Amino acid sequence: MRARTAGERGSVSIVVAAMTAVIVVLALGAADVARVFAAASRAQTAADAAALAAAQELALPGGSGSPAEIAASYAAANGATLRTCVCEPGTFAADVEIRLLVGPLFLAPDDLTVVASARAVIDLPG
Repeated sequence: MRARTAGERGSVSIVVAAMTAVIVVLALGAADVARVFAAASRAQTAADAAALAAAQELALPGGSGSPAEIAASYAAANGATLRTCVCEPGTFAADVEIRLLVGPLFLAPDDLTVVASARAVIDLPG
């Protein structure tokens, strides 16, 4: 067995502290990735709802607003902002694109956004 010298005393605690710091940074990064994936899922849900609402208004007008206005309200109800709505009168198809803020992250700037798009087509019988 080798005798310890005075210069090696406490070297294990430095390695443990460094490894703990690395593990904490990896955990924070994993949490950020999970938050971005959750935001992307919410954005896709908002885009789907907005596209379906706009296409329904094109196919069966209810008179409560234009398809783009209805799509914007559905996007807002899901926490997103409507960027574009291609809702041509006379068609039963709606293409929308929405934007959703991700929110605060641990290791990245707080102004990240995700964008999602959806297309809905209403097929009426007859």
